Amino acid sequence: MFGPTIYKERRKALLSRLDQGIVLLLGNEESPKNYHDNTYRFRQDSNFLYFLGLDQPHLAAILDIDAGSTTLYGNDPDINHVIWMGDLPSLAELATSTGAQSSATFSKLPKALEEAQKNGRKIHFLPPYRGENKIRLHQWLEIPLNDLGTAASVPLVQGVVDLASAKSEEEIAEMEKAVNISRLMHHAAMQQARPGMKEAELAGLIEGIALSHEGDVAYPVILSVNGQILHNHYHGNTLQEGQLVLVDAGAETAQHYAGDITRTFPVSTQFTAQQKEIYEIVLKAEQDSIASSTVGTRYLDVHLSAAQIIATGLSELGIMKGDVEEAVAAGAHALFFPHGLGHMIGLDVHDMEDLGEDYVGYTTELKRSAQFGLRSLRLGRALEAGFVITVEPGIYFIPQLIDLWRSEGKFLDFINYDALDAYRTFGGIRIEDNVWITPNGPEILGEPIAKTVAEVESLRKG
Repeated sequence: MFGPTIYKERRKALLSRLDQGIVLLLGNEESPKNYHDNTYRFRQDSNFLYFLGLDQPHLAAILDIDAGSTTLYGNDPDINHVIWMGDLPSLAELATSTGAQSSATFSKLPKALEEAQKNGRKIHFLPPYRGENKIRLHQWLEIPLNDLGTAASVPLVQGVVDLASAKSEEEIAEMEKAVNISRLMHHAAMQQARPGMKEAELAGLIEGIALSHEGDVAYPVILSVNGQILHNHYHGNTLQEGQLVLVDAGAETAQHYAGDITRTFPVSTQFTAQQKEIYEIVLKAEQDSIASSTVGTRYLDVHLSAAQIIATGLSELGIMKGDVEEAVAAGAHALFFPHGLGHMIGLDVHDMEDLGEDYVGYTTELKRSAQFGLRSLRLGRALEAGFVITVEPGIYFIPQLIDLWRSEGKFLDFINYDALDAYRTFGGIRIEDNVWITPNGPEILGEPIAKTVAEVESLRKG
C-alpha cells in the first residue's frame, strides 16, 4: 500500500471530474471454491485498490462529490477473526491509512444509499463483475440485475480511465518489480525444460517463483507445446525434441501490479532452421513495434505496421504472396496473426477492462474494427505519456483455421495454402514485453529477458 496522500489525491482528482452526487466503490468478498470456508485466494477489486489501497475483503466506500470526503464502510475484527486470522487493524485504523475522513459499520451502507436517493443525489457506481456485488447493487438501488451494466456511471468510468491510464513513478516501480519476477520465471523455464518433462512441471516451477516473491501469477499460466492455441491452459503434454514451448506468464506483486511476458523457446537446445525463420520475423515485428510506440502514435497504426512486417516475412518464405499492403488491408495476414498487438497493463493484466474495453482502448472518434483479427486489438487509441502497454506480435499455424479458410477459398491471391502443409505441426511463436511510454520514447520495463535467438539458445544450452 502506498501512503495515504497518494490515495487522497487520486480521489480528489476523480471527484473533480464529476458534477454532483456520491461515488460508491465496492471492494470484493472472499469467494468460495467449493464450500464456504474453502475460498480462492482473495483478490481485491483493482479500482478499490487504486483509490483506497486496502487489500481486505468486506469493505466499501462512499466518496461524496459535493463535500469532497470519503467514508469507509466495514467491520471491526472480533475475537473469532483474531483466533483464525491473527491480529487485524480496526476499521478506524484502515480509514486513517487510506486518508478517509470517517468510517462506519458495513450494515449502515444501505441506509446511506437510501438517504442519498431520497435526497435526489446521483449515485455513481462502476460496472460490477462479481455476483455478490451485483446482488447488492440490485437490492440497494433497486436496479434489475440485467440492467446494472448500462446503469453504471459513464462519467465515473471515463474519470477512472482518464486517471489510471498514466502510471505514476510509484506504479512504475511496482511494475518493474513484477517484470523482474516474471524474468526469473521465464529464465527458469528456459533453463529447466527437457525432453520427456510434462508441461505441468514447468508451469508449477514458474508459478512457484511468483508465489515465492510474496505475490501471485497475474493470470493463469499459458505454457504449451501447442502454442497455436492462443490461451492454452492445458499442461498435460510431454515435451519432445523438435517442438517449441510457448510460455505466456507474468507475476503479480504483493501490491497487485502485473507483469505480462511471453517467450518461445525450443525443446531442443537449438531452433531448427524453419523455427528460426519464423522466430526472426516475430522478433523483428516486436522490436520495430516497440520502437514505433511513441507519444501521439495510434497503437492501431503500430499494430498494422507489425502485421505488414509479418506478412512481408511470410511472403519471403513463400507462405504469403501478392501485395503486402493489400493483404493486410484485406485481413489475410490474420490467418497467422489473429489477435491484437497489445493492451494496457497495470493493476490488471488487461488494465481496467472491467470498465469496458472500448473506454480504455478507443475513443469517440476511433471505433474498433469488425475485421477478423483486428477486432481483437484491445488498444487502438493514440499513446500518451505514462501509458504502460504490452507489445506481443505472434505467428501461429492453426490447422483448423487453415483448413476452414482453404475450404472457403479465402484470400487465394494472398495465401499459398500448399506451402502450409510443411507447417501443420509447427505450433506458434509469440514474443512479448511490457513497455512504458515516456516523452523521451518507449522504455522496456525490467531487466532484459532473453529474446534473441542467440540469447535463448545460450540459456537452453546452459
